[in-house]
Order: sequence, then structure tokens, then C-alpha cells
Amino acid sequence: MQWQSTDEQGQLADALRRFIQCDYGFEQRRALAAGKGFSPQAWATLAELGITAMLVPEAHGGLNASLQDGLHALQTLAPALPLEPVLASSLLATRLFASSEGSAAAQTWLPSMAAGQAIATPAVFEPGNGFDAERPRTTATRHADGWRLDGAKTLVLQAQIADVLLVSARADDAAVAWFAVPTSSRGVSLRPYALLDAQRAADVKLDGVQLAADARIDPAGQGMAMGEDLRALWLAALCAEGVGLLQATLDATVAYLNTRQQFGQPIGRFQVLQHRAVDMWMEVEQARSMALLAAEVCAHGDAMHRARMLAAAKARVGQACRFVSQQAVQLHGGMGMTDEMQVSHWFKRLTTIELWLGDSDAQLQHVARGLLAA
Repeated sequence: MQWQSTDEQGQLADALRRFIQCDYGFEQRRALAAGKGFSPQAWATLAELGITAMLVPEAHGGLNASLQDGLHALQTLAPALPLEPVLASSLLATRLFASSEGSAAAQTWLPSMAAGQAIATPAVFEPGNGFDAERPRTTATRHADGWRLDGAKTLVLQAQIADVLLVSARADDAAVAWFAVPTSSRGVSLRPYALLDAQRAADVKLDGVQLAADARIDPAGQGMAMGEDLRALWLAALCAEGVGLLQATLDATVAYLNTRQQFGQPIGRFQVLQHRAVDMWMEVEQARSMALLAAEVCAHGDAMHRARMLAAAKARVGQACRFVSQQAVQLHGGMGMTDEMQVSHWFKRLTTIELWLGDSDAQLQHVARGLLAA
């Protein structure tokens, strides 16, 4: 089962590959990871290529592309391990804003995000809750003519460079609500750090943050559904990115097996190593099929069915991430874990993808609970 790209997706993929080859190579990315963890020049180039505008509605200066278009672009970019907020801002936050297109905050921020002049990121996870974002402890209480937010968020991707946070909170009517919170607001404090894969994240503290009434972006009664849609897209995006990295890891490993000499011949001629490479290929192809399924169901169908399908897809892709990355490191030998080898960086990102939003075991448990409930 192959991902059949459209002509437009193929053209964008070609442009993104040229960008990676010319402007975002491995050594350039290593330098960024050791420094600020973000390149304004690379972000500007991605904006010129339309990445920041893909999911923005046309009325706000965007391209109004499909989710599949966005996921295909993310899969293409995956081998470069971009440190810029392609996932957090261009996909997740943009989708959240687009689902509340009529809100004042969306009308304010979406045009700037489409042009690459503003960055947004979702702030949903909380200390002690793991990846469970359905029951936020952050509170939103009515205050004067607006809202007051109190609470804490963790693992907020690229928060240190974001202009606005999309914060989930428990409103005083006990409903899940979403708020656009500028990072410059009084009462917002950040503690940034680097993750295993060199991506930047931050812990965010919200201490009496005062917001205007129109900072709330969720339509009445839709806050929980917006959260479910965000998780669905996030899972599909992790699957798509994982497949891009898995293919690159497999290609690099096969190339190494055909180059590394031992006993006067390439080690790729040893049958036992050929078998391991075939096992890796099978894992990649199965993950590719499940990523395609995730892309198809992430925005459609019954919520319970969608959740089961996405959990099953993430479980299968996560298993492939663990197997292929570990095999690649072993087949490269000790040098496979050195910082100078790109495969070691792919290993770290694949490990992060497997764990993010719940590892394979957690996803399988989710599938089992869904089947029992059904």
C-alpha cells in the first residue's frame, strides 16, 4: 500500500527536498540544535514555500489545503528533523484556530501565521497528567469583562519562540475551553528546555493571566470536540513523520551495509544481515500503510471509531519506530550512536515519536478499551 501523492503534493515535496539539500543539511541542523534551536531564515523559506499557509483558510490569506497535504509535507520534511514549529504551529495550532474561524482571536492571528510572521503552539499537557489532556486542571474564571487563567502546562513545543499559546482550561461552567494567550501577557512565565531529540519545549506557568472576553476561541460547547480533533491530527502527524524517518533510516542503513567492508567484501553480502534489512523493510511498509489509514480517518467519521483507528495506527507505527531505529544503530555498530552520524539523530526522534501521546502498549490498551466499550 503506497502513499499516492497528487501532482501538487509532488511538486511541493520536490521543493522541500531542494530546501533540505541546499539550506537545511545535517551539519546546519546540528549547529542549530547546539545553539538557539531555531532558524528565522529557514522559517522564512518555509513560509515562502507555503508551509505556514497550507491549512489557513483562504479568507485569512491561506491556501486552504487539506490535512493530507499538510501531513504529506511533514513526512517529506521529516528526515531533515526540522527544529522550526512546522508541527506545532503550521499544523496543530493553525487547525485549532481554523476550527474557530469566526472568533476574534483567529481573525487576528491567522493572517500573520499564514505569512510566517507569527507562531502559535498548543499548550495542553499538565504536570502529573502525562499525555492525558481531556481533564485540564488549569482554570478559567470570569473576571470583570474577560477571563483570568491560573494553572501550569508542560511539554509546550517551541513555546520560547511562540507569539501566542492556545491553552486548554476548565471554564467556570465546567466545560473545556480554549484561549489564545499571547506569551507577552503579564502572568505568563516560561521555563524552556531541550527534549531528547533536540526539539525545544517549555513549562508554562499561568499566574492570574488577564484576558479579554474574545480571547476564548472555542464555539459554545465545542471545547472537548476541539481537543479530540487536535489529538487526532497530532496522532496522524506523528505517524506521517515517523514513516518519513523510517524510510530515511532504512535507506541509510542499506547504503551502509553496501559500503562497509569486512573480510574483503561489503557486509551487506552476509545473509544474516540481509535478513535483518528485510525485516526492517517489512516494518517500514506496514507503518506506511497505517500512516495512510491515520491520514484518511483523522478528520472524518465517528469519534469513537476514529480514536480506535488512530490508536491502532500509532501503535503499529510506534513498534516500527522502535524496531527499525534499534536495528539501524546495531547494524551501524558503535558509531551508530555518535553525534556525527545522522542515524543517531533519527534514532532519538523515532524514540520520541514512539513515546509521544502514549507508547505502543498504551495505544493498544486504548484500542482494547474501545472494543470492549463498543
